[in-house]
Amino acid sequence: MALTGIFLMTFLIVHLAGNLQLLKNDGGKAFNQYAHFMGSNPLIQLVSKINLMLIFIHMVWAIILTKLNRNARGPVPYNTVSNESSQWSSRNMLILGMVILSFIIIHLRHFWVETHYGNISNVAYDGTVIPNLYSVIVYWFSKLWYVSFYVFCMFGLAFHIWHGFPSAFQTLGMNHNKYNCGISFIGKSMAIIMPSMFAFIPIMMYLRMISQ
Repeated sequence: MALTGIFLMTFLIVHLAGNLQLLKNDGGKAFNQYAHFMGSNPLIQLVSKINLMLIFIHMVWAIILTKLNRNARGPVPYNTVSNESSQWSSRNMLILGMVILSFIIIHLRHFWVETHYGNISNVAYDGTVIPNLYSVIVYWFSKLWYVSFYVFCMFGLAFHIWHGFPSAFQTLGMNHNKYNCGISFIGKSMAIIMPSMFAFIPIMMYLRMISQ
């Protein structure tokens, strides 16, 4: 759980850097070129497949650990004291994970599947013809319900990282007074900044489109 979680957070940083290309007012050129590079580079494609495998492993281990914890606790639920002493996110990591999983499934259906198997249009830049993935994103980010769902799922991601990041380092044996403050600061910063920036992109694109 710890190792796969850290890798997935690293992937999120790279993914966010690419998505920020959407905010450039260039008709999608920067993003389309980025998406084409990511989709045609063999090494990136290998990492992408590994990433999907790690998401599956992370999900399976989450279910297994939740079941083991419940079996160890027995029929007695968490008492009031334990609820008060633990974070809400730590008690609901599986639920938060299911929110994120639902987002991944819908996100892949609308973008990855459309790119590989859909009837996506092409665009030419400097004589090079590449898929116009930007047009697909514009289509979905013009829908308020999708933007709202996207932002809601980013709240789930924020809470998931808030607990998951320091928990991962604790699992790896780095729970020490020398490191705890730094790890906590980095984790909370990532939990706030990354989901906020991910959510900011569809919001800005939607507002830009309805103002035109």
